[in-house]
Amino acid sequence: MSPRRRSRPPKRRRSVLAAVLATALLTPVPATAADAGRSRGAGTATAADAGRPRGTAAATAATDAALCTTDRDRTLAGRMTQDIRAALAHRRGSVSLAMYDPRTHTVCRLANHRRYDAASVAKVLMMEATLRRAQERRRPLTAWERARVRPMITRSDNEAARRLWADLGHAYLKRFLRVAKTTRTTPGSYGYWGLTATTAADQLRLLGALADDRGVLTARARAYGLRQMAAVRRDQRWGVTAGMPRGLRAHLKNGWLPRARHGWRVHSIGTFTGGGRTYRMAILSHGNPSMAYGVRTVERVAQAVHRNLHRGRAASQDFTPESEISEVPDGSAAAERPGGGPLT
Repeated sequence: MSPRRRSRPPKRRRSVLAAVLATALLTPVPATAADAGRSRGAGTATAADAGRPRGTAAATAATDAALCTTDRDRTLAGRMTQDIRAALAHRRGSVSLAMYDPRTHTVCRLANHRRYDAASVAKVLMMEATLRRAQERRRPLTAWERARVRPMITRSDNEAARRLWADLGHAYLKRFLRVAKTTRTTPGSYGYWGLTATTAADQLRLLGALADDRGVLTARARAYGLRQMAAVRRDQRWGVTAGMPRGLRAHLKNGWLPRARHGWRVHSIGTFTGGGRTYRMAILSHGNPSMAYGVRTVERVAQAVHRNLHRGRAASQDFTPESEISEVPDGSAAAERPGGGPLT
């Protein structure tokens, strides 16, 4: 007996079916339900995405996207893209980068809309909100405010941060975030300011409020904020400073916090001034097996950026020696062991 031929679906039905299948194959599936809202733009990239060849488990379409673009020096943008990918090759965890250099009009983006727990970089938000509130009230910072802003930034004092957070309140913080034109930053609930959700793109906007956006803070307020970030104590000056050449001044803030989900969050944001130029970058990461590992990942990316922006100039700061990196969390939220359980 000859086999029966299966009837083919009508032509229109076949076209619809093909479109559905194509959409399903091209749409990345979030790792968890909580990640479903985090995959806009380049938000699905990981450290492995930037450096691994096609065919590996972690590779995505983000591998093929240009990290850096410019309307002035395409050679610079291409070289920087290549170096950032090389810096992240074979690194574990998720990494996001947002960088802007007004002199060369160079912009770098890698998963810059992926959301992270802010940890202690949320303290920059608190400082800026405090400065803006004083500005709106047509007064300088009070002695009480100054006594908390400076230690909160320069030595990452958590008690000072806790008091400022409570004094500012959620309503005002949210209003300030709108003024600063952030789009995906949400203050942490119940006083957990270290669990503020944020992105590299939003951190770059907040740095811009200090560096050059005159619509948010006055020149005097911006200068005050940058002075505090330039005075961060030595053992917290790792991260975006790696590879920075001589003659520049770094204004930075870091965050480092382990949690059960996503392991160590290790973040570094900063603005660089000197020699007639100002540029800024924000590097956020999680999924790091240790703080030292995360610091090294962040510093590899920062070094690639500085090296390309200052071709031929010697670096004044190298990678932070592992012996100088403490595995003690920043205290911005309750620390947990990756996989579960409190740290003791």
